[in-house]
Amino acid sequence: MAIGYVALVLHAHLPFVRHPESDYVLEEEWLYEAITETYIPLLRVFEGLRNDGIDFKITMSMTPPLVSMLRDPLLQERYDEHLSKLEELIELEIEHNQHNGHIRYLAEHYASEFNATREIWERYSGDLVTAFKQFQDSNNLEIITCGATHGYLPLMKMYPQAVWAQLQVACQHYEENFGRPPKGIWLPECAYYEGLERMLADVGLRYFLTDGHGILYGRPRPRFGTYSPIFTETGVAAFGRDHESSQQVWSSEVGYPGAAEYREFYKDLGWEAEYEYIKPYIMPNGQRKNIGIKYHKITGRGLGLGDKQLYDPYWAREKAAEHAGNFMFNRERQVDHLYNLMQRPPIVVSPYDAELFGHWWYEGPWFIDYLFRKSWYDQGTYEMTHLADYLRTHKTHQVCRPSQSSWGYKGYHEYWLNDTNAWIYSHLHKGAERMISLSLREAADELEEKALNQAARELLLAQSSDWAFIMRTGTMVPYAVRRTRSHLMRLNKIYDDVNSGKIDSGWLEKVEAIDNIFPSINYRVYRPL
Repeated sequence: MAIGYVALVLHAHLPFVRHPESDYVLEEEWLYEAITETYIPLLRVFEGLRNDGIDFKITMSMTPPLVSMLRDPLLQERYDEHLSKLEELIELEIEHNQHNGHIRYLAEHYASEFNATREIWERYSGDLVTAFKQFQDSNNLEIITCGATHGYLPLMKMYPQAVWAQLQVACQHYEENFGRPPKGIWLPECAYYEGLERMLADVGLRYFLTDGHGILYGRPRPRFGTYSPIFTETGVAAFGRDHESSQQVWSSEVGYPGAAEYREFYKDLGWEAEYEYIKPYIMPNGQRKNIGIKYHKITGRGLGLGDKQLYDPYWAREKAAEHAGNFMFNRERQVDHLYNLMQRPPIVVSPYDAELFGHWWYEGPWFIDYLFRKSWYDQGTYEMTHLADYLRTHKTHQVCRPSQSSWGYKGYHEYWLNDTNAWIYSHLHKGAERMISLSLREAADELEEKALNQAARELLLAQSSDWAFIMRTGTMVPYAVRRTRSHLMRLNKIYDDVNSGKIDSGWLEKVEAIDNIFPSINYRVYRPL
């Protein structure tokens, strides 16, 4: 009999990036890369486990922006073209390197991977949401939601209606796409503030995830730390991140993805191939970019990119199996130790960004595959579970009040509120005030109703925590600034037009076509609670 549980939780999220007004926008490729390198590889792992009779259990958030993009016909069509270009390029690479044995071996490896990607893409007619939903229907996968646009909730708490809209719109969108209400939520950036649990309960959610110190500094101090969920006073459960298992994967110093055998992310064919050869596959303006075809391994710490050796997926897969075995061994020891201390089965919650697996860490999906297989066959100390199953079978937990927290730098709100991005919040707060005032109106006609609904979409899109995050990291900053400003300018124009009784129907139609997320949104969601 197992004496504890391990819950792997993946957070699948990308900001809403969709530009029908332009033939090419580099940032749209965030989605295409994630489909090729993370989402379809995860589906391949899940299908393989199911076909081999392994009753795996995993929790995964799929945020409303990601679900909306995965189901968008324009983005599906553009991804199909993106994949076709990769398939064309890799065939050229096989031919181009016919006398370079190792590079040809790697090119053939990529050709096989792209063929498998194409097979899944076409089998589901480009609808990966349905592909993931089948594993929810079989109770292998528990899909949870997030904020409507991943808004950073503690920095909105002075406007409860804005927080409520992020939660209510997300739950409505989830039900439209998955056919049932969500049970759990990955709080955006795992950011919690005291009192948020009341809204989570009112919107029908049963549990949420937060960082470990949000549980450890709870009042009263939880007897079992992060190794058992707590119930808040509203009855909503809170699961805390386990530091030990997270560090083994995340840490740049001791984490698995830094192994010498693994693929080097920063050495890409798009930057290294001869310019005229690669030109048809880079940006239309002739600028180089990452293609996703990489021929080198990490090789060793401290080496320059020019010193990297050629990658070998065979040995990388062997290392992934070794690391999965090490992760399993450590969880066995951890669970055994905790069970003896607690005298009840502990649960080790290991949450990660889904895009780590495959995109940043190419071998990550192999690691997950081996971990489930080894956990199923090679040990009996713990049982892999997802969070909904765990709460169904374990109904008694300590009641505590969690502490304010996030999983960002220093554990609170500094990463999303600092000298690089603080300027956005006065504008976001003013936007929230304007949206709340607009919500009190009764639309005079269909055009005004459409305008008010679009105003709600624009505020939600402006509130995405991704823009503040990008401003802080210093990458793609002009894009994040432009997106924040454009959504707020559209909201302000609608506000002025509605109040003056002069709505520009032609302009509104264009904006609706561009920012088409949440087609069934109702602006009244912003009315005072």
